[in-house]
Amino acid sequence: MVLEVCADSVDSALAAQRGGAHRIELCSGLVEGGTTPSSGLISTVRSRLSIPIHVMIRPRNGDFCYGPEDMEAMEQDVLNAKQLGADGVVFGLLEENGCVDVEKTRHLVKLACPLKVTFHRAFDMSRNLGEALETLIQANVDRVLTSGGEQRVEDGLGAVRSLAARAAGRIAIMAGGGITESNAHRVIAATGVNELHTSAASAVGSPMRHRNEKIAMGALKGREYQRRVVLEDNVRRLLEAAKGGTRQSVKAR
Repeated sequence: MVLEVCADSVDSALAAQRGGAHRIELCSGLVEGGTTPSSGLISTVRSRLSIPIHVMIRPRNGDFCYGPEDMEAMEQDVLNAKQLGADGVVFGLLEENGCVDVEKTRHLVKLACPLKVTFHRAFDMSRNLGEALETLIQANVDRVLTSGGEQRVEDGLGAVRSLAARAAGRIAIMAGGGITESNAHRVIAATGVNELHTSAASAVGSPMRHRNEKIAMGALKGREYQRRVVLEDNVRRLLEAAKGGTRQSVKAR
């Protein structure tokens, strides 16, 4: 069983590795579903970790229908991740009609080679999951992250199981979307997948003693003095639960 943990900081990535994670999805902007991390973050995490690091390639928030300027940024980010020692990249591209943008996907896959490529949960936003899966196989994508087209994977177990059966080893299916230690074992048993994706994160308070509560630096007021970080114990307990061990409640992505 492979556990991938998404992290948006050096501390979170290190905690995930100590807890037993097999791979890191490195990104920024988790509150928006993840965006491309900085060169500094990629480089620092790479220098500290021994496990594989897959870098999110998403130049902005919002939809996954990208124009020429977006693609130019994504191309540069793929090349940058490769140069900085990433083991893989993570992206997702859709056409206006909800189909996978196969031409652009193939282009980025070729550009990323020999890095591994994961198509993220833009897949769940596509109009037909089975059709999208076949398109990604043809585009030589290595892995698909999916919740079965639902907000939470627990509501899409049947779809994930069907996708895994249809893939038949031609592409890896990784289940994600609300994976916790209370449901990890059930998700594996119900779908037959052997890869899980989670944040294994908990909210921690800021060490700041001086606070100006009148100001919000972003759209969500109060986040200046709180952030979500991966905790080593969360990762370790989730792994134990996935293998059929003790399950306790942990909030995760």
